[in-house]
Amino acid sequence: MNHIFDLIAEPYRDVPVYLIILEAIAVVFGFLSVWYSKRENILVYPTGIISTLIFVYILGYWGLLGDMLINAYYFSMSIYGWYLWTRKVDADHFIPVTRTTKKEHRWSVLLFVGTMAFVILVYEVFDKWDGWLSYADVVTTAIFFVGMWLMAKKKLENWIYWIIGDIISVPLYLYKGLTLTSLQYFIFTIIAIYGYLAWKKNLNKSPATLLR
Repeated sequence: MNHIFDLIAEPYRDVPVYLIILEAIAVVFGFLSVWYSKRENILVYPTGIISTLIFVYILGYWGLLGDMLINAYYFSMSIYGWYLWTRKVDADHFIPVTRTTKKEHRWSVLLFVGTMAFVILVYEVFDKWDGWLSYADVVTTAIFFVGMWLMAKKKLENWIYWIIGDIISVPLYLYKGLTLTSLQYFIFTIIAIYGYLAWKKNLNKSPATLLR
């Protein structure tokens, strides 16, 4: 038991206490955001905004530019998604979960490639390359960019991107020393699988409420 505790605590030995507290708060709100997303609950966005704003600061502090860009993008897409989710198809129902169209798949590919190119440019400009860690960061950034865009549009396939990105992020964040965040992504993976199944059941069904 002590060995497990030491494994978790060791990466935080020389980290300022306020950063540990901020990470814990961001992780809690991150959990809430993913849970609310699974339930098609509009609270996915305010909780997600709090989590992403905190992570922008933490990741900027550690110089993890790709991850910082992910969370800055999440913030802007949360505003966009908040707007889309509250649109109504009629007087009593909101927009439903739908499948990604061929056109949206093409846009997803362009967003993925464009994001990778942009993050690579950022790493080059700021000279932040750190071997395989940076390349993994570039890939996960692109995956999550597409996933967030599809989630904002209430597309079922967004969960596939989250699942893939979360699986990659578990060992990535553990290696970076952000143990709590690594654990968060492990649980995110499980929730994302259930989220995909839950959204698939509600496919093309327009909800009458976004608070459930």
